[in-house]
Amino acid sequence: MSSSSHEIILTSSPDGPIIAYDASSGAILASFIGSRSPRQGLVLVGNTFVAASHISSATASASIHLYNWWSSSAFHHLPLPEPVAPITATSDGLYLFAGGLSGSIHALSVPSGNLLKSLTAHEKPVSCLKISNDRSLLISGGDDGAVVVVPIFRLVEASTNENGGNIILHRFPAHADSVTDITLGVGFCNSTIISCSLDCTCKFWNLSRGTHLRTVAFPCAIFGVALDPIEYEFHAAGSDGSLYKGTLKVGSKKLVSQGGELVKWTQEHDGAVISLGLTNKGRNLVSAAEDGSVWIRVITTGEIIMALKNEMGSISDMVVSTGISYGKGHGVGGTSATAESGNWSLAGRELSFPMKQTLEMEEILTSVAKDRSRTIDMLESAIDMYEKLLELILKEAKEGTGTG
Repeated sequence: MSSSSHEIILTSSPDGPIIAYDASSGAILASFIGSRSPRQGLVLVGNTFVAASHISSATASASIHLYNWWSSSAFHHLPLPEPVAPITATSDGLYLFAGGLSGSIHALSVPSGNLLKSLTAHEKPVSCLKISNDRSLLISGGDDGAVVVVPIFRLVEASTNENGGNIILHRFPAHADSVTDITLGVGFCNSTIISCSLDCTCKFWNLSRGTHLRTVAFPCAIFGVALDPIEYEFHAAGSDGSLYKGTLKVGSKKLVSQGGELVKWTQEHDGAVISLGLTNKGRNLVSAAEDGSVWIRVITTGEIIMALKNEMGSISDMVVSTGISYGKGHGVGGTSATAESGNWSLAGRELSFPMKQTLEMEEILTSVAKDRSRTIDMLESAIDMYEKLLELILKEAKEGTGTG
């Protein structure tokens, strides 16, 4: 199987480590320990970090674990005001968004972890989060069945928390049960939102108008949806272990000739399929199931061409991505990348770093965060001082005028 360069597959587990695979060979590239990540709780932050939502079994405190590519342990733990499950991040790696049990969306800066804003978006826990392809909108789904669209700049701007609908662009009363995943088409004004749910439906929406376009019913709950590159067909992840193929165009002759508007692929996982992704420029479909199986298929036929090795026994989430790098001049997953003795190498250069260097980088990051906070405090003090001086000058000017 040929694959485009720099493609990796990340899987998380509620019982074990996050594992990174090479998408073309299936080789395990790395693993990250210390997180017990729930569904929708795994994301790549830019091309530099891996983030996973986590709840401490000892204290029940919530945090997001931040990993870099040269250490298996989290180098930063971002604190949160409440337990969260779904997380997503902007492609530039500057902002991370987390969905809380209260129905709030929390916006954080990276890597400092500063909480920028919390927005009450749902009446029940937030269940999924996605960012539009043009990076301008955050779309959330909740256990209340609603889909909410919010401009990202309103979530990260420096202002007080807002709980009303004044910054929410659209709110769809989409489903009768929890929204399990959201997928977006390419473009902005005419792009399509596809939402799937425990109510056994996928629904199609126009993003710009917020109008409902179509509903497709399934024989089981749907946990994930993937669009092919030309947005002609979609694939749905069934709770029955099956994958279903449908078309965005109603009445497709191709699907009608195959026996109906939906085609069910014959080879099934032993557990619910919880996530889908595309590799090899959309030629291959990756499916991950709760039973721990990860299969790569030919997207046109459904033929399984690779099964990734997984000894954890369960999977909670999967992310497929391209262009991963860990620093200037280096990258992971490219055509020259190999896995040797558990360490990553690129053209003969070692990618694993000694613990001393890792600790030094952690100290630098901590120092930068402290310096930034100190600078802000000094600036605020200077502004306060100038305001007092200005008041004093005005006062003296008024007194001088009165005396004259």
